[in-house]
Amino acid sequence: MSIVHSTSISGGAGESSAQSGQFLGFTRSRAIFFLLFAAFVAISPLFLYPIFLMKVYCFIIFACAYNLLLGYTGLMSFGHAAFFGMGAYLCGYAATQWGLPFELSVLTGTGFAAVLGLFFGWVAIRRTGLYFAMITLALAQMVYFVAMQAPFTGGENGIQSVPRGTLLGLVDLSSNMSLYWLMAVIVLAMLAFYNRIVHSPFGQVLRAIRNNPERAKSLGYDIDRFKLASFTISAAMAGFAASLKTVIFGIATLTDVSTVISTEVVLINLVGGIGTIFGPVVGSYIILSLEHFLSPYGPWVLLIQGIVFMLFVLLFRQGVVGELQKKFRTHL
Repeated sequence: MSIVHSTSISGGAGESSAQSGQFLGFTRSRAIFFLLFAAFVAISPLFLYPIFLMKVYCFIIFACAYNLLLGYTGLMSFGHAAFFGMGAYLCGYAATQWGLPFELSVLTGTGFAAVLGLFFGWVAIRRTGLYFAMITLALAQMVYFVAMQAPFTGGENGIQSVPRGTLLGLVDLSSNMSLYWLMAVIVLAMLAFYNRIVHSPFGQVLRAIRNNPERAKSLGYDIDRFKLASFTISAAMAGFAASLKTVIFGIATLTDVSTVISTEVVLINLVGGIGTIFGPVVGSYIILSLEHFLSPYGPWVLLIQGIVFMLFVLLFRQGVVGELQKKFRTHL
């Protein structure tokens, strides 16, 4: 939790001084960074595999969801794989068994993840720090056991052959490029939505709770209610990301609900920068690029990931974006 604290301290002055001159939560520096990211999204299919890019976009949304909870609310969860995995399963089941279209299948996965997050949060927010993290981990392990045993998940085989369908009955999503442009719009919209949440009055209360919960409580805020709201929104965004991933790859498996996913999203945020808007973006590109381009080396990928993680902890203690905002004295 010291990482969260150090990040919040370094970003506090920048956040408070940047409140003026914003539009929908975007200061000039954040708007420039957002436009650069949008331009990269537009040109990247020219030299990178669209399926890989779409996976990165899913994890950007997932990492934003986690960063909202850890970076801006100060709650470290080791159980976010539960929302990611069950969102994937419900989306896949809705599409294959209920015959729901793309839009309703994704909403089903998102809605179930939100409800599960509401329950998890109601149980866990009564504790803080390590106790909170351990409760979320225990609940996630229970969900993993259910996923292994429940008939609707397909066990170790997962839910396969999930159809992509069409967008509003008009655009055929079986084409990778059609789906890519849809994902491009979605990831940009979700990043803008995430930025707006963080820099709204609601987000300001979350940061107050993160920095000094006792003072926030003394000002009359029901901190448990705000924590629960943040947890539920984070879970819904995680389920949304997983639902999109299920549609892209046509499968939902036990990997989606395993602790590997929970640790990966923590790693993404640590590398990119906890408590930053664009940390999840940079971290997702770095971690997933390592996995993708080093995959021919098999188990060595984990060793390389571990070395990269240690280097980032030692050299970039606040993550890539955290160090950039420290250098340029602006909040990204």
